[in-house]
Amino acid sequence: MKRAVQESPTTSGMELANWYWKGVRQFVCERFGVELSRGSCLNWLHRLGFSCKRPQKRLVKANGSKREAFVAEYAALRVEALRAEAQGSGGKIFFVDAAHFRDAAHFRADAELRGKWALRGEPALVGSTSPQYGEKASYYSAVCLETGEVEWMELEGNSNSGTSVAFLEQLRQRPGGRLNVIWDNAPAHRGEAMRSYLKTPGLNLRLVHLPGCSPDCNAGEAIWGWVREEATGNLCLGSRTAVQARVARFLDGLAGRRDEVRRRCRTVLQSRAEALMRDPMPDSQHPANAHPTLALV
Repeated sequence: MKRAVQESPTTSGMELANWYWKGVRQFVCERFGVELSRGSCLNWLHRLGFSCKRPQKRLVKANGSKREAFVAEYAALRVEALRAEAQGSGGKIFFVDAAHFRDAAHFRADAELRGKWALRGEPALVGSTSPQYGEKASYYSAVCLETGEVEWMELEGNSNSGTSVAFLEQLRQRPGGRLNVIWDNAPAHRGEAMRSYLKTPGLNLRLVHLPGCSPDCNAGEAIWGWVREEATGNLCLGSRTAVQARVARFLDGLAGRRDEVRRRCRTVLQSRAEALMRDPMPDSQHPANAHPTLALV
């Protein structure tokens, strides 16, 4: 049973999506001819060393070698930025995320259900006025882990090449020398508007693409869960206007919470890069994940 529960139920021929006590009872009954009660099933799971945890996704499509290489590339980029800062020329690294086809950066007027404390024996209920699905607000965000700065921009609909250009221009208004932007390889980060923009003289901009299927390396992703935790979770705001006001108030407030931004938005990428940075590193080159036409303009 211990071996079976460590795998998907389908591996053991069980037509279940996940193990729970009834599945354990069925497995034991079919394999050993013994029928256990609910309490016995749970007790055996605990005795065998199991505990109920909220799982994390294992990114099975991610390329391990590319992710390993990106850690070194990011470490080199940070070393370069630190050297530039020491020389007084500046240079910041921003992780950017936006509303693509995923729902992470969309905030809907209906209640987005999250964990909620409730009295034992009482249902955990959240009121909803069932606003239309289209009542939502969507955003770009950019996080600089060195300074704790957060930049954001609201979208009309989903992101595209034109909105990506607009957000890059907004980021470039911040002082600090060269702008290094790390983001995914979504279609909104390419296109005619982007190609035209990158021909602008004197942009002093470097765009670096994350390895494919690596949202866990993007510090900007953490902003969305934070918004839901403190601003929109378990609330039916009823209209897009109410969502916009509440999200804007939260995002603007992050300007005074920079230490918390640096702490909460860190990913495993930073820890692994910092381990490499403690060792002597050669002079950095343009990151291999940079698009050949976007590396440095």
